[in-house]
Amino acid sequence: MKKLIFIALIAIIGCNNADYELLPQTTNDIQLTDKTNHWFQSSITELEKKRRVAEKIQNQLGAAKNIILFVGDGMSLTTVTASRIFEGQREGLLGEENNLSFDEFPFSGFAKTYAVDSQVADSANTMTAMVTGVKTDRGIISISEDVVRGKCETEVGNELISALDLAELAGLSTGIVTTTRVTHATPAATYAKSADRDWEDPSEMPQSAIDGGCKDIADQFVAYEANLNKRYPGAKTDGIEVVMGGGLRHFLPNNASNTAEESMGNRPDGRNLVNEWKKINPQGTYLDNRNDFDATNFEEATQVLGLFSASHMRFEANRKHNGYKQPSLSEMTANAIKVLQKNPKGFFLMVEAGRIDHAHHTSNAFNALSDTVELSNAVDVAMQATNSDDTLVIVTADHGHVFTMAGYPKRGNPILGKVVSLGETKPQLALDNLPYTTLGYANGRGHRHLGTETDADQCYHEPVFSGRANLTGMNTTQPGFFQESLVPLESETHSGEDVAIYASGPGGHLISGSNEQTIIFHVMNHAAGLVKKAERELSR
Repeated sequence: MKKLIFIALIAIIGCNNADYELLPQTTNDIQLTDKTNHWFQSSITELEKKRRVAEKIQNQLGAAKNIILFVGDGMSLTTVTASRIFEGQREGLLGEENNLSFDEFPFSGFAKTYAVDSQVADSANTMTAMVTGVKTDRGIISISEDVVRGKCETEVGNELISALDLAELAGLSTGIVTTTRVTHATPAATYAKSADRDWEDPSEMPQSAIDGGCKDIADQFVAYEANLNKRYPGAKTDGIEVVMGGGLRHFLPNNASNTAEESMGNRPDGRNLVNEWKKINPQGTYLDNRNDFDATNFEEATQVLGLFSASHMRFEANRKHNGYKQPSLSEMTANAIKVLQKNPKGFFLMVEAGRIDHAHHTSNAFNALSDTVELSNAVDVAMQATNSDDTLVIVTADHGHVFTMAGYPKRGNPILGKVVSLGETKPQLALDNLPYTTLGYANGRGHRHLGTETDADQCYHEPVFSGRANLTGMNTTQPGFFQESLVPLESETHSGEDVAIYASGPGGHLISGSNEQTIIFHVMNHAAGLVKKAERELSR
């Protein structure tokens, strides 16, 4: 009986639907939507753009010739939102309606950033997940979770293969661009295998690790080609074509003069790895200053190593100040692509805006936002220099920061300013009768005001400030303003929430929903067919 009733209901519903569709169109001009509304129309335009992109999606394995992975180190969702407004306001807009270059990518999703052993991650384990497809413990560089941090003897047999390794084995050109030291966790995960991210040179390694045969990260960089060819019989790789960033001190002996900011190297073993790199790459171009960078013909160069600072490179806002002249992230990205795109087989390039993270650690939003905007510029440069039909571009973060955007500021209120509510002209006061800023930190070194200072690292010369500050009459939009922090710590910490992934090009449609961070490797591998291409080359 119930079955008959169900069939009858279906029949009735079907008839009603048919009757509805056969109704004659009314002559009344009924407006169900306001098609003249700006917001309505802009969304229609955006939807049409996405539809056209969807029609061109290439799903097949290996559809991407090139891969560019952009990593905004510490670029949380709040950082993206605040940077979007920051850039817009610098261009005379209210700000909120602005888009960063990667905001306009057709595909996006989320990545879970936790480590195997920790709810809140660091750059080592997160970058390992992104470039190897395997999660590991905090502080570990491209080795599985079976390793014990700092224990050299646990490295052997647990090393992982990275996307850059696979690209090399497949015959693609490869490159690394970063504003950190090239031996720092994020870039290192692409080429090195280390039981401790801090082993950038032997001075930072325990004697037991050196005696056990473990190699420092700078050594692994210089010996990368030889190590990879030895690890995989039949491999005929030619090494990483272009690497640019900081970290010169880890390549020089501690008794040698240096043309960068510091006068001495760090290495206690007496080795000059810059000279060793030059010997391995006799046709290579070595750069350590802006003038040589500007004079280099990157379209003709075949191997480039640029080490523009003893340690990390300058913050974007500080890059041209106080006599320091360094290339920007977007300039390095543009020239790296010129070197790499000469290979008809394609290329793999990793670009890191590493100093977003460092600015957050100092509780300085100005530099974090400035460096995020420069990352957006670098992404735009890459999109202009490549073809979205054959190039997969992914923009993501390794982890977030305890960085907040709060209160009820009115539309267009300066993102670095104090909260001014709708209808008001004066800053909103908290229950302690003090004004507060839109941006703040849950923990960190706390407030200080260094005026027009653009080097956020200067805060480490100041004592940690605990508690609220009276910001009345203070210009909180200046570069040297450091936001208040709730919990006083020596350094602001990472956060554990998901980060965004943005994608464009072949395989980009695979980025959607919530994912383990390892999905990024697997999308790159599918898009470019890295494993299959590498296997084919090794079998020749």
